[in-house]
Amino acid sequence: MIKGFFLIILTYCLLGTSTGVAAGAQKPIQIEADHMLSLQKENTVFFSGKVEAKQEELVIHADEMTVYYNETEEKDGTPGQGGMQSKDVDRIFAKGSVEITQLEWVATGETAEYFSSERKVILTGAAKVWQDNNLVTGNKVVMYLDEGKSVVERSTDKGERVKAFFYPESKDQK
Repeated sequence: MIKGFFLIILTYCLLGTSTGVAAGAQKPIQIEADHMLSLQKENTVFFSGKVEAKQEELVIHADEMTVYYNETEEKDGTPGQGGMQSKDVDRIFAKGSVEITQLEWVATGETAEYFSSERKVILTGAAKVWQDNNLVTGNKVVMYLDEGKSVVERSTDKGERVKAFFYPESKDQK
């Protein structure tokens, strides 16, 4: 049998340790790019030009990445005192040559979007997910993080279908 369906592994690797890349409360996120534009009134930060976002072993490369956040005020317990402003990630959108890697798996597509409130990731545009030699392809991969469920959809182009290639482990690899 195939060692744990690798899309579930992708789900947990992508955003699985707590809330992963988007929330990043436990682990720091480092983003590097050629350009950054912060739009405080729109609660967004836009990165462009060879964007690389890292959180521990998780790395996301894209041509552009936009982080959308909500501002919330945290109470400090002192009557009449305002609290600190906190920025909670609402959603992240990456586009252009998107590549997500962690350890032995890689996911690619034209766009990737993470929805924090739904804990859902959507990878679109010739989406491909590899783990070792195993491969799943489709036009769109939707990962429901809390449900441990993934859905792969085909393109509407004639003849296009979802494809999966699974290679069982040899006895020598166990």
